[in-house]
Amino acid sequence: MKLGLIALSGIRAYDPELTALGLTLPGFVERSRVIASLPSLGLLTLAGMTPAHIDVTYIDLPEALGTALPGDFDAVAISSFTARIRDAYILADAYRKAGTRVILGGLHVSAKADEALRHADAVVLGEGEPLWPNVLDDLEHGRLQTIYDARSHPFDLAEAPIPRFDLLDVQRYNRLTVQTQRGCPFDCEFCAASPRLVSGYKVKPAQHVEAEISRIKEFWPRPFIELADDNTFVNKTRGRELLHVLANQKVRWFTETDISVADDPELLGLMRDSGCAQVLVGLEGVSGTALDGIERRNNWKMRQVDHYLDSIGRIQDHGITVNGCFILGLDHTGTDSFTQVAQFVQESGLYEVQITVQTPFPGTPLYKRLEREQRLIRADAWELCTLFDVNFLPTDMTVAELEGGLRDLARQLYSEECTHARRERYRQRLRAAVKHDENERNRR
Repeated sequence: MKLGLIALSGIRAYDPELTALGLTLPGFVERSRVIASLPSLGLLTLAGMTPAHIDVTYIDLPEALGTALPGDFDAVAISSFTARIRDAYILADAYRKAGTRVILGGLHVSAKADEALRHADAVVLGEGEPLWPNVLDDLEHGRLQTIYDARSHPFDLAEAPIPRFDLLDVQRYNRLTVQTQRGCPFDCEFCAASPRLVSGYKVKPAQHVEAEISRIKEFWPRPFIELADDNTFVNKTRGRELLHVLANQKVRWFTETDISVADDPELLGLMRDSGCAQVLVGLEGVSGTALDGIERRNNWKMRQVDHYLDSIGRIQDHGITVNGCFILGLDHTGTDSFTQVAQFVQESGLYEVQITVQTPFPGTPLYKRLEREQRLIRADAWELCTLFDVNFLPTDMTVAELEGGLRDLARQLYSEECTHARRERYRQRLRAAVKHDENERNRR
């Protein structure tokens, strides 16, 4: 049997004005390039579980679909971001018309199974690994079921196979991903990541992570690794164990985590020494008003905002750059919030910044709340789930004001002048921090 694993991975703003703006703004351009250059780790992991007698091909489709099918297969498994799910449905319909069996899975499909079933022979809900052997066995024996629901079958990451990195043309990518955990103990209203697939928080054994990086190095001797986690260092004890693995592998790496890493100087030192280049931190807003209620379990993010400036400084003083992420259009924020974010970026000395708009992804508490409050502009406008396009009614400004504020702030923050100034401030502060540490050591 010939099996195609197809990822629709590219994403860009739907609004043509924002897309045109993105062509000249390094913040958008670089972000689009990073997304487009990341393979689907989920599909590669399923490939690692697929028996050797099945002929497997992996295909990335980061751009618009062509008129011809990307390959001739007996069956295809397709995964997509929400923003490109309709492209995935068009591709699925074309394959089914050609007589190919189609399996759909991923976050969007798990949230909108009935919708996806109109375009597939089978859908996989929740994590893919627990029931993938069943899917393949049923496929080969002509008894493919309509729904494979793994949400009541939690997967032990200790049993995770090594993804089939050998299926990739590594020259196409500027980094490869390794997942070290799933889930998150926090409960952010907007989050559309792995907590929507799994309940709780679980980690992959450190030796498994090391084996995956070693496999990557067989094809790419000096890779740049992105840890595909929601919050890598939420568990500091486990984080230290992971850092020893990364140090042994001698790779440069990037990850997402929360601001609390700044409170642990020993951890920051280990991160620096193990090759950490940058951490992406979801700051979301710059005031308690903006952040109130975003983290639904104990309002953790709101309780951190007064420490943001000091925390960013401590992280970057260790030679680890911070990419601070902000969400525009949060409830109870008005047009003055754009100026507040710009001032914070200037004052904080952030090396990099990412601005997005509040985005109601299907299946998230945010989507359900906005739907309940009748604040969704279009309930099924999946093409607007790009993080740059507005599909809801803000509380304290108009849609046009939010869209204009995003464009104006982007022009300011991503201009060549501002980008250069941010990075120069970081370098100056880092030199001062290094000199201070040297003086302290000499005094001892």
